[in-house]
This record gives sequence, C-alpha cells and structure tokens, in this order.
Amino acid sequence: MTSAPIAVTIVRFVFLRCKGQLPLGLLGEMKTSTARTALFGPYSLDLRSGELRKFGTKIKMGEQSFNILCLLLDAQGEMVTREELRTKLWATDTFVDFDHGLNSAVQRLRDCLYDSAEKPRWIETIPRRGYRFVSRVDWQQRNGDATAPAQDTESPRTAETPASATPQATARTTSTWVVAAAILIVVASGLAVVYRMRTQSGKRQATGMIRSLAVLPLANLSGDPSQDYFADGMTDELITALAKNRNLRVVSRTSAMQYKGVQRPVGDIARELGVDGILEGSVERSASRVHMTVQLIHAPSDSHVWAESYDRDLNQAYSLPEELSQTVAKEVKAATSTTPAQRYINPEAHDAYLKGLEFWFGNNARGGLEYFEKAIQLQPDYATAWSGLSNTYAVLSIAGDAPSSEVRAKWESAARKALELDDSLPEAHNSMAAWYLFYAWDWQRAEAESLRSLALDPRFAEGYHMHSYILTVTGRMAEAVEEQKRGMAIDAFARPWALGYAYYHARQFEAAVSELRLRIAAQPTDPECHDILADSYHFLGLNKEAAQETEQTYLLLGEKESVAALQRAFQRGGFAAVADWEADVPWQGNAKGDVKNYISPY
Repeated sequence: MTSAPIAVTIVRFVFLRCKGQLPLGLLGEMKTSTARTALFGPYSLDLRSGELRKFGTKIKMGEQSFNILCLLLDAQGEMVTREELRTKLWATDTFVDFDHGLNSAVQRLRDCLYDSAEKPRWIETIPRRGYRFVSRVDWQQRNGDATAPAQDTESPRTAETPASATPQATARTTSTWVVAAAILIVVASGLAVVYRMRTQSGKRQATGMIRSLAVLPLANLSGDPSQDYFADGMTDELITALAKNRNLRVVSRTSAMQYKGVQRPVGDIARELGVDGILEGSVERSASRVHMTVQLIHAPSDSHVWAESYDRDLNQAYSLPEELSQTVAKEVKAATSTTPAQRYINPEAHDAYLKGLEFWFGNNARGGLEYFEKAIQLQPDYATAWSGLSNTYAVLSIAGDAPSSEVRAKWESAARKALELDDSLPEAHNSMAAWYLFYAWDWQRAEAESLRSLALDPRFAEGYHMHSYILTVTGRMAEAVEEQKRGMAIDAFARPWALGYAYYHARQFEAAVSELRLRIAAQPTDPECHDILADSYHFLGLNKEAAQETEQTYLLLGEKESVAALQRAFQRGGFAAVADWEADVPWQGNAKGDVKNYISPY
C-alpha cells in the first residue's frame, strides 16, 4: 500500500466517523472503477479488457482468477476473507465444493503470476481466513498517468440533524470533527513520511545486498521468432557490459540461457544460479526503433528494486547495454568503472554481428562466417566483429573444414586487426593467444596474450580455458587444472567437459571420472562429456564402462549404425576391438571426429 492511500483512508475515516456514517467492512474502501490498468512489478492488468500482461506479453487467465485478482487489488493490501470471496464470486444457489473451488481458483491465479504460497511475492494466504495482495500497486488512469489508487468519489449521505439540535450544538459538532480531521491529517502526513522513509530504507538495504547478478534472457516481443537472435544478442552484450564491473559477480551467458522461455519463480532461479539479484526484461525491435524494458529483483527478499523502459533509435541500440549496465551498477551501489567513449556502430553491422553470434553459440561456426564478414564489410573498424571472425577461422582450421593455409592466414590477420582497432578487448587477445598456441607453437607469446586477456577481464571464462591449454602443453599440469577450475566456476555450462579434460591430461583419471559423472548428471546430453569419460574409464581398466560411454557418445550424435557396429566389436573382442574399430573409421565427415575436433579452445 502506498503512503497516499494511507492518508486518504485516515482522513475519510475521520470524516465519516464524525458524520456518523462509518461504513461496514474496510475503512474508507477505495474503488478501482475509476482506474483502467493496475501495474505491479512486470505485470499490468487491464480492468476493462480483463487482460493480464507480463512485460507486454499476454498471459491467459480465467474469469474466476481475474475476479479474485480484482477483489484483492481493490482491497489495497487488506485481507479479503474467504466468505467475502464466496459471496461475491459464487451465487447462493450454486452447489459446489466451495473450499476446493476457491483453493483451485487461487492456485490458478498464482500460476498466472508465477507465485507460490510458500514464498508469496504477490498473494499471501492468511490460513483459514483469506488472502491479501502484498505488493505495491500503481494505477494507470485512462489518460495514461500512473497514480496511486483513486479515492471513492461517491458523496456520503448527509445525516439528518435532529430538530432539537441548537445552532451552537451544531457548530460545536462541526468544530469538533474539523479539529479532529486536521489533527489526523497531520498524523497521516507523518505516517506517510515514515512509510516513505522505511520504504526507501528497505530499498537501500536490498540494493546494497546485491553482489551477484544473473541476466535472464530478454524476451522477444516483436512477434517474429526470427528476431530471437536480436534479443539473445542484446542479452549477451548486456551480460558482457555488466561483467566489466569487478565489484559485481555476473553469471555467464550459457548459464543464464538455460532459462530462456522457462516460466519459473525468480527465487528458484536465483538459488540455482547462486545469485542474490535477477535482471529480467524484454526487447522489441521495429524498423527504426528499439524498446527495452527491464527490472531488477532482489531475490532473497523477493522485492522489486528498480525498473525502467528505454526507447532508442536503432542507431543507438549498440550503446544501450553499456548505458543500462552503468545504471544497474549505481542501483546496487557497486562502483562503476570509467568506460571509454563508445565508437559509433552501424546498425546493420551490429545486426549482422548479432546474427553471427547466434550461430557461434549454436556451435555452427561456418554458419556465422558470412555474418561476421558482412559486419566488417559494413564497418571495417568493428573490432569485436574482427575478433568473432578470427575465432570462426580458428574453429574451421582446427576442424579441417577449409583449406588450412588460407584459413590460418585469415585467422591470424583477423586477430591482429582486432587488436589494432582495440587493444583493450579481452576477446581479441584471446584470439591472438589461440593463434600462437595452435598454429605458431609460440608458447611464450601465447601465454603473454592469454594473461593480458585475463588482466583486462578477470571474469573472462574463455581466457581461463585458453590459459589452461597453454599450461597443459608447457607441462604445468597442476596449474592447468586450477586454471580450468577458475573458468568452470565462472561458466560451468559452456564446456561442461573442460575440467574433466584437464584432469584427464594430468593423468588424474579417477578425478576425471568423478568430475565428468557430476557434469553428466547435470547435462546428460553432452556427447563430449561421455567421450572423455570413456577414455578415462579405459585408463582405469574399466573397459566395460568405457565401451558403454563410447556407445552413449554415438547415440547422442545420432549415429545408430555406428552404435550397432560398436556393440558387435565389443562382443567380438572387448574394448580393444572397439578401439580398433574406431581407428579404422575415418574421422573426416564422421560425427565422432566432430567431437574430437570440438574439444578445442572454443
């Protein structure tokens, strides 16, 4: 309940009490009929159309759920009893199990709001008595102004003055209630100030406690699924911008993207990701404009800390994630670092880059090649696009999907061009490190570039992954394992096999098995985990288990014929026969070869 309704309720109570007309039920009950839309958190409820929306996306809601929500909102934070709900929502001649019907209706309403009875964000259950709406609600009038709930405009009935009353008595009565009203207006004003101070204090305490944050995938509100790449790309750029702040731990893209399209309570997601703050929102792109709406939630208290909408010309879309990250940092009281002035990015080049990024994260490097090239053609000084192009050429070279000499030359030149354009870009130094490591075999320069990328961004998971490879080839196995642990702590989902692979190279096969089984329990459909687990089992002498994991690898790759051949080989001669069979299968164009090639810095 806001401070304004508190003051209005008290004043109205005094007026009615002194006039002898105190209504039954809620004191000074204020109707919502003069307001058109209720706004709470990311939700809006249109009372005229009965439509409930979250971040602009319509949520299907039944008639009973709508009516219950209206009654709860109308009560303005006061409890609505079960009997009141029965009277207003169920006809007297309706023969139903009322308790069961009401419980079901409230649960359906909670489902619409992704709420829970155990940890209510919106609707609190008062056991055996009723329900209460517990969050702040603003009302948007028909003219579009957002205000507190409007006061009931009905004029109170005038009580008849007894014939025996003298003018002096009437004057004393009038004077009494006027004085009382004046006193209580002062009291109400004081309560309003106290309420406001407590609210602001609570908000400060909540924001001050946010030290870790997850950015949930921005919802695409364009109505066109082909625009998903834009929403995903803006999510990635927002995460990247926020992660630059070293006072704020930001969950990686791959960890957050698991929740794309998932309707789960924010508190549950926060607990699973180990964060105390959640940033969620939506983005809509038209021909020339970008509209983004975001809100910040303090998960432990389930409170809305801050929300904002941004409307930008398409030419300004590139700078929006950086602008938003600075605002979020201020809201959570995390010191903001000085960011260099951003270069202008051509909207078409930015769009092409985001498309390339979508292919990259979809493990389809070849599919993204043309988009990174297009971004560079449209804007030759686009350093991030050059880095993306270098990484793409690296994967194509390692996988042998293109003529090696030509691709490797482009790999190097793209990395050097990215560094030339922006030496402060961690991704560019990581691309250069990959070239020195995998092609030039210059371990010293590879490590120098890798360490530079981590100095620029200590939360750069890719940098730790690359450095672990460099430590491995230079024989520093214990350090390689520790470095991979740091990378996995930041992003455990991009390469769930990475730490197990580091243990495998360090010949710590039991540790590798333990780690990989743990990752498989979380991500059972990752073929790389099963493949490395098979090799680890083999070196422990567990050949039956090794054969089973090899079989699972081929199943996940969709190679049913290979699975049948593998089973025949194992029946014929055990795991040794399986190894011989694999050695005879050409890797080029073979799915298992794709797995081996995928185990790379990327």
